[in-house]
Amino acid sequence: MASPMKGLPSDPSRYLQSFRIFLANSTEHQSMQEFIQKQLPSVVSSIGNGKSTINVLSVGGGSGEIDLQILSKIQARYPGVTINNEVIEPAADQIVKYKEHVAAASNLKNVNLTWHEETATEYQNRMNAEKKSKKCDFIHMIQVLYYVKDIPATIRYFHSLLEKQAKLLIIVVSGTSGWETLWKKYGPSFPIESLCTYLSSYDIKRMLDSAGLKYQIHELPSHLDITNCFIEGSKDGQLLLDFLTETCDFSKTAPSELKHQVMEQLRKPECSEERDGKVLFNNTLSAIVVEP
Repeated sequence: MASPMKGLPSDPSRYLQSFRIFLANSTEHQSMQEFIQKQLPSVVSSIGNGKSTINVLSVGGGSGEIDLQILSKIQARYPGVTINNEVIEPAADQIVKYKEHVAAASNLKNVNLTWHEETATEYQNRMNAEKKSKKCDFIHMIQVLYYVKDIPATIRYFHSLLEKQAKLLIIVVSGTSGWETLWKKYGPSFPIESLCTYLSSYDIKRMLDSAGLKYQIHELPSHLDITNCFIEGSKDGQLLLDFLTETCDFSKTAPSELKHQVMEQLRKPECSEERDGKVLFNNTLSAIVVEP
């Protein structure tokens, strides 16, 4: 009998709902913000040396909160220098939110913003078809490589756009996170369809090594409060389970044995820790800075 389970990315509005609940219950953005505050300044310290214009490319820029913080660090390092910030983002509603954040920001003087409503692969194909290749001083791909079909080819393509002093920043879940055990164990049982691939920093590291690229990895500790997943009938808990398994209505459509195993796994120490009556899933991220 065909499985009634359906991949979460195939339902964009439910995906966005579950993603928002994930952000509300996780320290993901705080972890990224800490990295941007403390470590990004040294990453971007020489990307614009001797330049009157700095070209930044955001791959999967989402609603722009993180992008704008990155831009503020580049502005602080290179005051008064013009920054061209191009954003690749396939979701129209995310671009609307991004533009709202830009409108509310007061510090974007000298920043030119352009949005491309397309996926990373569509952008790559379009640029190749138009025989264009735009060199960049800083490219970032934050939590985006899961949604790309040919990950090594995508990394190679964007890496090929780097200027001599440029950097490519990739952020994905860490190989030490709970995602690694959950997905290595149960990923084959989830209805991944072809829209999403599980990968962690371990996989990216292997790809970069085989391409002979130089990089540094920074671990960004983060957790996700999944306590609601264990509360029967909790709407937030159901949406979080959807996000963890990339499955629409996992709690209603998963075979009972799989659901039981996943719920058990989520409580195990390799996935989560219990603290003050809460179940905190290990959501540690890796920030990988790739040299040109």
